[in-house]
Amino acid sequence: MISEKERFLNFWEREYDTTLKVLKAYPVSEQDWKPHEKSRSAKELAWTFVAEEIGGIQKTLLGKPDFSNLPKAPATMKQAIAEYELIHAESVKKLKKMSDEELNKEIKFPSGPGKMANMRIIDICWMMIMDMIHHRGQFSVYIRMSGGKIPSIYGPTADEPWQEATIKAVA
Repeated sequence: MISEKERFLNFWEREYDTTLKVLKAYPVSEQDWKPHEKSRSAKELAWTFVAEEIGGIQKTLLGKPDFSNLPKAPATMKQAIAEYELIHAESVKKLKKMSDEELNKEIKFPSGPGKMANMRIIDICWMMIMDMIHHRGQFSVYIRMSGGKIPSIYGPTADEPWQEATIKAVA
């Protein structure tokens, strides 16, 4: 039987691969573009994945989630993506070293405005992955609006219509 830790790691790696593919699909010449004055630029949104890995996962694994004092976004989208690759590899190594007992430990985590709740470390990690998936969806809209091509995420897209190829392969 697969452990919760193994299930999480398998899911996380699949989602990471997809997120990386989406980030790399963005037209880097448009890295400073944003859809609205209140929105982040594409480069800043890409940096969100690094911030969530550091503040939401790595620091949670230490028992102290913290989104303050995170590194600033680099000058280029390419640097942000490279940093995401490095930080993710570090995060996976840290999680792999943890025992099930450590991952089931409850710690305080923000649960609303001015509220904290006790949550298992592994549940916070799951929540961070779901939030990254949310931001990846946001990022896919940025790709479309800036003239890029959206890769397959959970299935075909208008730019990657692989259903026809799948039907031909099965036939």
